[in-house]
Amino acid sequence: MNISSSRRAFVRAAAPLVVAPQAVRGAQANTAMSLGLIGCGGRGMYVSGLFAKNEFLKVTAVCDIYKDRLDEAQKKYSGARTYTNYKDLLASDVDAVLIATPAFLHPEHFEAAVAARKHIFLEKPVAVNAAGCRRVLAAARKADPSKRISVDFQQRYGRDYRKVHQVVTSGELGAVKMVRAAWMGGGPPLRQGHPASEEKIRNWFFYRDLSGDILIEQDCHNIDVVNWFMGTHPVRVNGYGSRQIRMYGDIFDNLACTFQFADGRIFSYSANQFRTPGFQDVSETFVCERGAANVSRRGYTIWRDKQAPETGQTSYDITEDGVREFIEGARNGKLENAAFHAAESTLTAVMALEALVKRREMTWDEVSKG
Repeated sequence: MNISSSRRAFVRAAAPLVVAPQAVRGAQANTAMSLGLIGCGGRGMYVSGLFAKNEFLKVTAVCDIYKDRLDEAQKKYSGARTYTNYKDLLASDVDAVLIATPAFLHPEHFEAAVAARKHIFLEKPVAVNAAGCRRVLAAARKADPSKRISVDFQQRYGRDYRKVHQVVTSGELGAVKMVRAAWMGGGPPLRQGHPASEEKIRNWFFYRDLSGDILIEQDCHNIDVVNWFMGTHPVRVNGYGSRQIRMYGDIFDNLACTFQFADGRIFSYSANQFRTPGFQDVSETFVCERGAANVSRRGYTIWRDKQAPETGQTSYDITEDGVREFIEGARNGKLENAAFHAAESTLTAVMALEALVKRREMTWDEVSKG
């Protein structure tokens, strides 16, 4: 398989599009943007709070299907209009939307936000299956080029991640020869206190058809970093997943898989959601010809031949970088359509989940061509 032609067929050029600020609706330098929140769960409330801290943006509308979530959002954002139907919010005059609904709804909500010609900040993953990824890609191709579309793969915006990315991709350490990544840590809490009829949606993360399992909903972060650093996606994967501690729902709580790129290089991955006191490993490691680099949301270490390791610590939530860049880009015309690389990374995770569930090797061609 030709790597470059395969990638070009799936992802547009990565360089951001720059549009004159006056051409961007609601993005003039002296005007605050208005944001509508679709999905007032834990993540939506947290990330919208980061948006609200920015002096150039105001949360003016909120939407959720559950009254308790909507009441909490209205309390936090006094004066914000409330909606129970996302289509009504999209029909309003908000400049931008934050989509933080359960993952299985992302294709539908993204498609509608594109049609409404809003700036879009979409929570990851873009979908929970291959069909959803293709739906997002189809919508992304129709997007208004004067609108910014970002996806909450925070590492791509984090300052330390960008520093390590530059070192690894510059060739300073030589070519990458092997990759290892992991997400070893706890999972989200089980929500309680709601009617039985709402159970599956309230705890959507724990159901594979709604979340895509931990490989897609959680582990797509690691996978996105690896795709970004390597400049392409793996072409095959195999592995195993099981349930050892958590028996609620139907998703794995631990897994291990091995990806291979078209040129033969290996990416070894492992993940769990065990709450093990004192231990956590959520990071990516790139082993190169003349050194290596490990990077995480906590910091980084770079090993160079015959030199002391270079280290750095990250003392803040890098989601702040993504939010700030989204607002600045939308206001000043420095735009991107991140749906393309986000769909590629999500589909890589879909390929891995299919391999674990079917207990056989899966290839990129099988999942990408449907």
